[in-house]
Amino acid sequence: MGMRSVTQAIEIDPKYVKAYYRRATCYLQILKPQSAVADFRKILTLEPKNDTVRQQMVATQKLVRKIEFEKAIEMEGEKSPIDRCHEIIAEGGCDLDRDYAGPQLPKSEDGKYSINKEFIQGMIQWFKDGKALPKRYVWEIVLGAHDHFVKEKSIVKVDVPEGVTCDVIGDVHGQFYDMLHLYSLTGEPSEKHYLLMNGDLVDRGSWSVEVILTAFAYKWLYPKFMYINRGNHEAKEMNRTYGFEGEAKHKHGDQSYKLFAHVFTTLPLATLISATKAPVQPVKPSAILSPEGYLRYFVVHGGLFSKDEVTLDDIEKIDRIGRQPGQEGLMCELLWTDPQDLPGRGPSKRGVGIAFGPDVTKRWCSLNKVSGIIRSHEVRQDGYQVEHEGLCTTVFSAPNYVDQAGNKGAFISIDSAGTQKYTQFDAKPHPPMKPMAYVQGGLGGLMM
Repeated sequence: MGMRSVTQAIEIDPKYVKAYYRRATCYLQILKPQSAVADFRKILTLEPKNDTVRQQMVATQKLVRKIEFEKAIEMEGEKSPIDRCHEIIAEGGCDLDRDYAGPQLPKSEDGKYSINKEFIQGMIQWFKDGKALPKRYVWEIVLGAHDHFVKEKSIVKVDVPEGVTCDVIGDVHGQFYDMLHLYSLTGEPSEKHYLLMNGDLVDRGSWSVEVILTAFAYKWLYPKFMYINRGNHEAKEMNRTYGFEGEAKHKHGDQSYKLFAHVFTTLPLATLISATKAPVQPVKPSAILSPEGYLRYFVVHGGLFSKDEVTLDDIEKIDRIGRQPGQEGLMCELLWTDPQDLPGRGPSKRGVGIAFGPDVTKRWCSLNKVSGIIRSHEVRQDGYQVEHEGLCTTVFSAPNYVDQAGNKGAFISIDSAGTQKYTQFDAKPHPPMKPMAYVQGGLGGLMM
């Protein structure tokens, strides 16, 4: 049941407890905890002895107070987490632990760290063995990736030369062991093989730190072969609710979380993947080609917009760094919207963003000379789904999502002629830790 249907149910029967509970859950999931508290209160007037709901209300009230406290601190103008981490390092406040016996980042004579392939391979094994990196290495990896993200525009343009493939990966949501299996199928990034991760690397799954550090390490090492789009879960409000904040603080402390949260704002919002060769015949007469006559794909986490006339240039100019997506505007819509079967635009079932129809997709692709949209953001049982007369493809790469959806994962390979190939894969076993293990205040069950 969506938000509209439960609200209708309450209007029909103002004493329908289950509808209030379902609506409270919806409010939590769309980041409106104050509204959830009001519905929990209503349940308690109808069922004063419902201790479970009372506990959930108290936990939600704590969450509201935490949000208000954080907003007050932000108003005081905290220093950039990038600058603060560099300061702490310079002051000797984040030196490498002396008893650390894991993989070593290369270090030059002047004390600067760099990264190599051997470190990443050792780090992945270290993570598989259930061990954590020292905080200094975490910071170096995140800062190393940051230096590349800030140089990229809000829409990154990636050409696929002859002999190269680019694999597009959907949501992985902290499912580290599934991501490793996925990487074994795609291969790691290289000059012949680019990777593009299309947002929602973190939250829900309980190895989000390991997922994001692996992706960021590859970005630091291979900035022109590894690309990462921002998803709606690379955002402070989502991380607070769905587990990444709790996990990052538990594993590496408050300052590390602040660093991650800022670097998420530097992630590009979309990627334009362009073929460099003529398409393989036969191409549909209705195919939309770039001005040069090639296939090209707009890859974005969510989807399209509440108005028709948005151009690639408009997206490129979005001032993203240091900003959260919010509840409206171009950045919000890029990260939050979903396709619908009916023409036109409709309300979002999520309560944030909109739903866009096949005619909206066709008009936008025609305006911008884009051959199709590749997006993620929604579970698909087969791991992918082609919609909107072939112009909109959803790819989702977290198999058996939150250990209960039973779906396959998938990724899309694109070659230099713009030909797409889909590969599906199944979930792999993981150590005994449930999804949402780090959600704060005992609200994990409501977030599934």
